[in-house]
Amino acid sequence: MNEHNWQNQKDAKVYIIGSGIAGLASAVYLEKDAGIAGENIHILEKDSIAGGATDGAGDPERGYVVRGGRMHEMHYECYWELLSYIPSLEDPNVSVRDESYEFNQRFVSNGQARLLKQGKKLDVSSYGLSFEQQMDFIKLTYVSENSLGDKRIEDWFDQSFFDTTFWFIWSSMFAFQKWSSLAEMRRYMKRFMHLVDGLPRLGGVMRTKYNQYDSVVRPMKTYLEAKGIKFEMGKEVVDIDFDLSADKKTATLLHFKDNTQIVLGENDFVFFTNGSITESTDNGSWDAPAKLKGLEESGSWMLWKKIAKKDPSFGNPSPFCDNIDLQKWYSFTATMKDSTFLDYMENFSGNVDGTGGLVTMTDSNWLMSIVIARQPHFPNQPDDVKIFWGYGLYPDRKGNYINKTMAECTGAEMLEELYYHLNIQELMKPVTNARKVNCIPVAMPFVDSLFMPRNVGDRPDVIPKGATNFAFLGQFAEAPKDCVFTVEYSVRTAQMAVYGLFDTVMEVHPMYESTHNPKYLLEALKAISR
Repeated sequence: MNEHNWQNQKDAKVYIIGSGIAGLASAVYLEKDAGIAGENIHILEKDSIAGGATDGAGDPERGYVVRGGRMHEMHYECYWELLSYIPSLEDPNVSVRDESYEFNQRFVSNGQARLLKQGKKLDVSSYGLSFEQQMDFIKLTYVSENSLGDKRIEDWFDQSFFDTTFWFIWSSMFAFQKWSSLAEMRRYMKRFMHLVDGLPRLGGVMRTKYNQYDSVVRPMKTYLEAKGIKFEMGKEVVDIDFDLSADKKTATLLHFKDNTQIVLGENDFVFFTNGSITESTDNGSWDAPAKLKGLEESGSWMLWKKIAKKDPSFGNPSPFCDNIDLQKWYSFTATMKDSTFLDYMENFSGNVDGTGGLVTMTDSNWLMSIVIARQPHFPNQPDDVKIFWGYGLYPDRKGNYINKTMAECTGAEMLEELYYHLNIQELMKPVTNARKVNCIPVAMPFVDSLFMPRNVGDRPDVIPKGATNFAFLGQFAEAPKDCVFTVEYSVRTAQMAVYGLFDTVMEVHPMYESTHNPKYLLEALKAISR
């Protein structure tokens, strides 16, 4: 229950900075549960498109781009409940949740080519963990998070752990690196204990019908606009003023890049998505590499850095954004007016599109993985156009075939490297020569920033102690126990913000804890000892 007990809560005005999934979810809850008039809710977005990291864009002529994919699973309690209120764009009588559930009943993840070496499938029936590594694994779930501080995964496990089947599956699926936060890995192990048994087959992994922009963001935006919520695109907030006293903290003024300002009255609120994993991304092309940008070009990081100096409870962005070389990776999206590649992968893997998920080349210097989603992956994608997505975790290493780092590669070169690993260079030559393919590389400087080693307090509380009219949202606000790099985490912070600042009868959904279920514990123990 919130201490303000606003008499005029319904007349409150809320400014949401950032239109990612956390911002959109906040707007839904503000209107639906806190009863705030839609026209009093403003979503301020510096880009021209909503959705933050849940993206997908393009057309068959210029090529499609999916910067990354978000894995979903059944126990995203906040996320699926949110989507149960949002009508699907294809059938308004069906919610996005039910559309997704129905889709996942038809296309069940059962990857049969999860790891490859020299273009051949590897046996993943055993995780390959030594008895000591299994013990380290179990020990990690029982120590307290606070005792881990900013330790890295490599501080806990021995070096040979990083050559195991388990690590190849784990790191490529969640984008963990050796130097990622041990505390975050521990959260993942606890949170997704029920998936450990099925990970080699991607069992339990769910997806949306199309890319996440078309399946989730567009329906949410349509729903919110119908409720009168205002989207103000191209509006970049560059500073926030606060009135800070011993026991109270109040946001008083928003400064915009165009030198305009909004003075916050006593009934005005600010929700700020601090930090962003897709900030400063750059697209290359078939014949040009993507450029690596940095902090200077990033709105949300610069804004968080500015306000973090004003009060220690506003968090510490530095661990998350000051080491771009440890946080970046590159992805690529191929658009093909030809089915040769998908036909080959279907025959080779035994998976029809949409059932295989991640395929990782373990002998790739870049640790390259690809995902073939169910086609069409975009509502405007013609039947004869096929797309797939891929990424490399180590973009500063030279390729095994292309004598360049992944970062220096054009879209054409990234595909050439992939074909080499799959032993299909000859098969794909005619497709390339006829230019029936396009491939767009993307540089993402901050994409792994949420896994960087951090200390308690580096992520601010959603509602810092004493905050009267503002909240932090998204992947870099603290939602205890839950896992960053998930849509669930973003939606959970939105619930915490709205239900914490406003009088509603709603409670934040409890987190599903599979470690409390002996069945899953036993299955996981069996799995890691296989």
